[in-house]
Amino acid sequence: MTTVLANDAMLKKATTGTTISDSASSNSKVDDSKAEFSSSSSLVDIPPLGVPPDPNKRLRWWSRWKRDPDSIATQPSVFDDPITLEIYRPPPRYENVHRFDPLARWTWREELKIVRKVDFRIMIWAFIMFFSLDLDRSNLSQANTDNFLEDLHMTTNDFNLGNTLFKLCFLIAELPSQMVSKRIGPDVWIPCQMVLWSIVSMCQFWLNGRSTFLAFRCLLGFMQGGFIPDVILYLSYFYTTKELPLRLAWFWVSNYMSSIIGAFLAIGILRLRTSSGQSGWKWLFLIEGLLTLVVGLLSFVLMPPSPTQTKAWYRPKGWFNEREETIMVNRVLRDDPTKSDMHNREGLTIWKVLKVLKDWRLWPIYALGLTHMLPVTPPVTYLTLSFRNLGFDTTKSNLLTIPSTVLGLLMLLVFCYLSEVIDSRVIATVLLQFWALPLLVALYKFNEHTSPWVYFAVDTILVGYPYVHPVQVAWASTNSYSVGTRTVSASIYNMFVQASGIISANIYRKDDAPLYRRGNRVLISIACMNIAMYFFTYVFYRTINARRAKIWDSWTPKQRQEYLDTTKDEGNQRLNFRFAY
Repeated sequence: MTTVLANDAMLKKATTGTTISDSASSNSKVDDSKAEFSSSSSLVDIPPLGVPPDPNKRLRWWSRWKRDPDSIATQPSVFDDPITLEIYRPPPRYENVHRFDPLARWTWREELKIVRKVDFRIMIWAFIMFFSLDLDRSNLSQANTDNFLEDLHMTTNDFNLGNTLFKLCFLIAELPSQMVSKRIGPDVWIPCQMVLWSIVSMCQFWLNGRSTFLAFRCLLGFMQGGFIPDVILYLSYFYTTKELPLRLAWFWVSNYMSSIIGAFLAIGILRLRTSSGQSGWKWLFLIEGLLTLVVGLLSFVLMPPSPTQTKAWYRPKGWFNEREETIMVNRVLRDDPTKSDMHNREGLTIWKVLKVLKDWRLWPIYALGLTHMLPVTPPVTYLTLSFRNLGFDTTKSNLLTIPSTVLGLLMLLVFCYLSEVIDSRVIATVLLQFWALPLLVALYKFNEHTSPWVYFAVDTILVGYPYVHPVQVAWASTNSYSVGTRTVSASIYNMFVQASGIISANIYRKDDAPLYRRGNRVLISIACMNIAMYFFTYVFYRTINARRAKIWDSWTPKQRQEYLDTTKDEGNQRLNFRFAY
C-alpha cells in the first residue's frame, strides 16, 4: 500500500475509541473546533483524532469495517504536527484554502453522508459523460454489422488503418489536452471536448469512402484524446486515494453499459436502412452523436470547478453548505496533502512534464500500460466481424455481443474490489493474463470444422475478460503522489495504452483471416511476456520499499524530522514514501 509515513509526534496525537461525546472535554463539540493551529499550540488545545482502521481486523468480501457511526472519522495526518503542518500547509492560491482547518473534526456518519452526496452529484454525471464517450467510440463496431466496409468500398486492412490513426491521434492529443485542462479547468475543458467530438461524430453521416473515413477517425481521436485523464483529475478533487479506485471501476462500468445499450440502439437504428433509403450506419452516427451533444451542453452547468465552488447564477445556493465543504476539503487533504500543490486553474509547464517523464520509478507501470491489453484487444475489435463470418446476421451479431459485455462488467467490479481486498495491485492485474492465455490457445487450435457456437462460447469468455485498466490507472496515480505529477502521469500512462491500441490494430491481418491463427500465436506470446513483466514490477517496487524502510527505520525521530525539514526530495522520491504494488 502506498503511504507517506507520519512522524512520531503526529502519531502520538491519535486517540483510541474516541467519539464526539468523548471529545467534549478537550475542545467542546466537533462543530466548534475552529481554533487557530500554530507551532505554539499545546496537545491540550488539539481535539482528539479518530482511530486508524486496524488492517489485522479487516473484514473480507461480505461486510464493511465495523465502526461507531458517531465516532470521530478524522484520521491522523501531517497536519497534526506543528512542524509538518507548515511544510504541507495549502498555499494561498489553492482554491479551497478558505476551508482548510487542521483542527476540523467530523464523524463517520457525516463523512458517509458527504461521500454519498458527492457520488450523486459528481460521480453519476461522470458516469454519464463516459457513457457518451464510449457510445461514440463503440458504434463503429456496430456499423460493421450493417455492411459498413462494403458501402465505403473498404477492406479490413482499411479498417485497421482507421483504428490505428484514431489511436495515434488520441495519443498525440493526451498531453496537450491535459495542459489545456489544467489551465482553464476540467470543468470547462471536458464539456468543450464533448461538444466538439459530438459534432464530428454526427458528421460521419456524410462518409463516402476510405479518405473521409480516415479523416474522421483522426478528428475523433484528436477531440476525444485527454478526456479520460481529465475526468480522473476532476474526480480526484472530490475523493480520497482509497475511494478513487472503486469509483473508477464504476466509471468504466459505463463502458460496458454503453456496449449493451448501444447494441439495442443499433438494432433499432440500423433498420432505418430499409425505411429511409440511407444506410443504417449513417443514422447510427448521427443519432448517437446528437445524444452526446446534449450531454456535453449539460456538462457546462453540471460540473462545478471544486468542492467549494458549486455556487453559480443558475445555482445560487450551491450544492454544499460550509460544514460540508470543510469536511470535503480536509478529508481529501488529510489523505493526500499534495492535492493543494496546484489550484484548478494553474497550467502545467514543459519542465513539469519532462520531470514526470524522467521519473524511472513509474516506467514499469507505463510498460504494463503498453502491453497488458494486447492479448484481448484484437478479439474485442473483431468480435462482430467474427460473428458475421460465422454466418450470423446483423441483428444476431449485435445481440451476441451482450453476454460478453455483461460478463466483462461483472469481472471489472470483482477484480477492482479484489485489488483492495488483497491489497495487491500486481496480483489483481496479472490475473487478466492467466484468464486470456488458455482461451487464446483454444482459439489457436480451432479450424474450419469447429462449431460456430463453440467459437462463440470461447470468444465470449475471452472478450468478457476482467478489465483491470481502472486498477492500473489508480496505481499510476497513487505512485505519482502529487497533483502536478499525477496529472501528467495519468496522461502518459493513457498514451501508452493508446499506443497499445495501435499495435493491437495490426495483429489480425486480412491474409490471416478468418481464423487469425498467426495473430493468435502472437497474442499467446505476449500474454506469457506480460506475466514475466508483472513479476518484475512486483520485485521492483518491493525492493525500493524495503531499501527505504531499512534507512528510515534506522533513523531516530530527530533524524527523520531533520530529513523532512531539509530534504529537496519531492513526492515519490522521499524516503518516507512507499510505492503500491
